[in-house]
Amino acid sequence: MKITIHRGSKEIGGTCIELATRQTNILLDLGAPLSKASRILDPTQLKADAVLISHPHQDHYGLIEQLDTETPVYIGALGKSLIDATRIFLKRDLPRNNFKHFTKNQKFQVGDFMITPYLVDHSAVDAYAFLIEAEGKRIFYSGDFRAHGRRNVLFDRMIKNPPADIDLLFMEGTMLRRDNSEFPSEEHVEHKIAELIQDQQNMSFLISSSQNIDRLVSAYKACMGPEKILVLDVYTAWVLEKMELVTRNVPDMNWPLIKVYVSNSQYQTLLANRDDYFKSFVSRIWHNRVTVDELEAKPADYLFFAKMSHFKWMRRFKESGLINLIYSQWQGYLDYSNDDYYGAEEIAGLKDDPKVAFTYAHTSGHATLDDLKAFAQAISPKALVPIHTEFAEDYSDNFENIVSIEDDCPFVLE
Repeated sequence: MKITIHRGSKEIGGTCIELATRQTNILLDLGAPLSKASRILDPTQLKADAVLISHPHQDHYGLIEQLDTETPVYIGALGKSLIDATRIFLKRDLPRNNFKHFTKNQKFQVGDFMITPYLVDHSAVDAYAFLIEAEGKRIFYSGDFRAHGRRNVLFDRMIKNPPADIDLLFMEGTMLRRDNSEFPSEEHVEHKIAELIQDQQNMSFLISSSQNIDRLVSAYKACMGPEKILVLDVYTAWVLEKMELVTRNVPDMNWPLIKVYVSNSQYQTLLANRDDYFKSFVSRIWHNRVTVDELEAKPADYLFFAKMSHFKWMRRFKESGLINLIYSQWQGYLDYSNDDYYGAEEIAGLKDDPKVAFTYAHTSGHATLDDLKAFAQAISPKALVPIHTEFAEDYSDNFENIVSIEDDCPFVLE
């Protein structure tokens, strides 16, 4: 079997790995890069009989639309729904790829390859690792994973019952030189949020991703003690609606202590797509909405689950008193320009504003070094290949049987 890492051997994001037998070529992820300095990858030059998408983050699926539309793209059903949700609210056409869905632990075949998806704990829901078998070889692709989220039982199960006889393990290493000790778990984030909003005198804003379901659960649970109301925008409410594909145990707009602010632009999106997507959601969301007048009348009653693009709301409410601004995602986004990440410069500028109590409260979506070591030890591969890392050179100091494969340097697994 021939293996080619097209991108990802020495960077985080933009991952793409090709596995090829004599008859079949598949790609593991086809992501958009996170850095402008990333090497260019042209998907039209790749030979692919299918693409496996590990989870619905842009740095793992962002280039799939450059493929031939007939090429099968395998992804979890919820993951595809979340990609669609994002596109609808950005007023962009849905991807026209030939999507196919798989189910956790259920094998499926693509040409010479037999593939088994393993559901993993990550900051994106519907995230998977893959066992890939062909030509008598067994490859395991970790995708992005962690051991400290609300679904850490998935990591524990993997450690207790790992796939056996792995010839080669592709293992991510995002956190090799990063520290997660300040907030080592989602529960620590939850407790910090609850502490900050307990005695608030004005609105609190929590900046995080709408697709980070663990963080939404943390926000909701933090509101329960002080009985604050969690305010969602329409997009976030729709993301929670799609969670019904896999569970009914996460909060949605029908739960107590949740309201939805319906902006005019998002409401117009609902109406424009009512027949195809939103149907009864349009009327139901109207019964669960909160108005601007209600927010301004008692701002201390609310925790607003926000994005960087909500900076105008923060400006508005800080004029009447100190607001909490809880930043709950990767801090690197604060170094972006507004052109690259709308609102990034504005939020960074609020860090030193005397009318803003700026607090960082975030736990990573990726495994710590200790958990990576436990993962690698449990799987015990004959060869371990660094992927999705900026520090591939650190692997040999922490793991055994390291094989480094450079980008675009084919490696034959014999």
